Amino acid sequence: MKRLVFAALLATAGFTLAGCAEVTNAVDQTNKAATKVGACAEALSLADLNPDPATLKERAADKEKRLRELANSVGEKDVAGALTGMADSYLQAQKENIHDAGKIADWTKRNIDRLDALRKVCA
Repeated sequence: MKRLVFAALLATAGFTLAGCAEVTNAVDQTNKAATKVGACAEALSLADLNPDPATLKERAADKEKRLRELANSVGEKDVAGALTGMADSYLQAQKENIHDAGKIADWTKRNIDRLDALRKVCA
C-alpha cells in the first residue's frame, strides 16, 4: 500500500512539474513578445521622419546608442537586425555633413526604408 501511495505522489509531482514547465514556457514567450513590442514601439518613437538639420547630429548619437541597446535586448534576430539598421542610419548621420538639403532628403529616404523594414518584422 505504501508503494502505491508513493507512486501516486511521484506521478502527481511529475504532472505538477510538467505543468510548471508549460507555465514557465508560456511566461517566457509572453516576456519575449512584450520585449519585442516594447522595443518596436520605442524604436518607432525614436525615428526622425522630418529631421531638423540643426539638431540631427547631436541627437543622432543618443538615438544610435538606444537603438543598439534595444537590438541587444530583443531575442529575435530579424527585429534586432532591423534595429541595428536604424542605428547604422543614425551613425551615418553623425559622420555626414547633413546640412545639405539633398543629403537630408537621401538620409530621410534611407531612414524611412529602414523604418518600413522594422514595421514589417514588428507586425
